[in-house]
Amino acid sequence: MSRLTGLIFAGMIALTPVLAWAQGGTERFSHYGGGRMWGGGHGLYGPLMMILVVAVIVLIVVLVVRWMGGGQSGPVGKSPQDILKERYARGEMTTKEFEERRKVLGD
Repeated sequence: MSRLTGLIFAGMIALTPVLAWAQGGTERFSHYGGGRMWGGGHGLYGPLMMILVVAVIVLIVVLVVRWMGGGQSGPVGKSPQDILKERYARGEMTTKEFEERRKVLGD
């Protein structure tokens, strides 16, 4: 699965409960005073659910970014010096060229 496909799939999974909840309408809150956040006895349920949804979305974003390789702090791949040494070992350059480029790279 490509990274873009995985990202799209994770986004769809993350948004499915929100979209299903949005389709439900406000009928279920009619006995709570029209769905007001602080009215009708459901107290902190609204704000806690908002915090929970935001936390889940942030967690999903962090996990997807780490999965895609964005969480790496060190250098990725080979250093320029390593590539230069490999090219010299394969005979792609002369000793003089190798020494000049090594000095430029600061090795």
